[in-house]
Amino acid sequence: MPKIKGILIATSLQILASTTALAQAGGEPAPVHTVTGNAALVSDYRFRGISQSWELPAVQGGIDYSHASGFYLGNWNSSVSGNSYNNGASLEMDFYGGYKFDLAQDLQGDVGVLRYYYPGAKLNSAPGVATSDKYDNTEIYAALNYGNFSGKISYALTDYFGLNGTTAAYAYWTSLTDRGDSKGSTYLDLNYSVDLGDKLSLGLHLGHASVHNYGVLSYTDYKIGLSKEIAGVSLGAALIGTDANKTYYQIGDASWSHPKKVGADTVVLSVSKVFQ
Repeated sequence: MPKIKGILIATSLQILASTTALAQAGGEPAPVHTVTGNAALVSDYRFRGISQSWELPAVQGGIDYSHASGFYLGNWNSSVSGNSYNNGASLEMDFYGGYKFDLAQDLQGDVGVLRYYYPGAKLNSAPGVATSDKYDNTEIYAALNYGNFSGKISYALTDYFGLNGTTAAYAYWTSLTDRGDSKGSTYLDLNYSVDLGDKLSLGLHLGHASVHNYGVLSYTDYKIGLSKEIAGVSLGAALIGTDANKTYYQIGDASWSHPKKVGADTVVLSVSKVFQ
């Protein structure tokens, strides 16, 4: 009898907890585990204002997992240009994880780590000669989100996408040699979004990359974008630009016959969808 009574009490408490969760969520229990996917086609893959696809279209997609406690994991992938990432699979794979938490009403914190991985890609020390240095990069980050505003700072634990005294000697970068590694580089990311109604939104971005030991490579970038949701698909157009030094932020093809200023102002068009 005591055993049956204990079972009944435990069952009652479980029902009460479920009922409370239903009430707090407006009739639906808050999910403990959430998995979403995303896919996109863009006219130019811009990362921190710099073209990663040699100003050509890119295919992108990823998957995200989040737990009700605030922990999350994710993977995001994009095609990139073999001119930008030599000797590899022309693919970027990002792996990240972190923790989101409430600091105050409408104020949320977010800390995590992100690994940029470029399968097989290695930098060149001379035209066509690969080194053992990879583009792979690891960063930790901290962010604050308040209403429509978000701010984030990222800090490189490794050489900033392979940049060091050896790899900087490639081609026209000779003036940048012997400046050491680029660990400790940072990126400040500020964003503000506005709902314009009728599933139309405006997004504003301002960022600044500070490259450790290579100040001439530091720059500021901006983005002004509009997105419109139609039948569950988001259509976007964004003006993106930087003040990056055009002498260094240019990428050529194998023969270096058609270098492109990959930090120049441009308009990027996109089609994307989130799967839940």
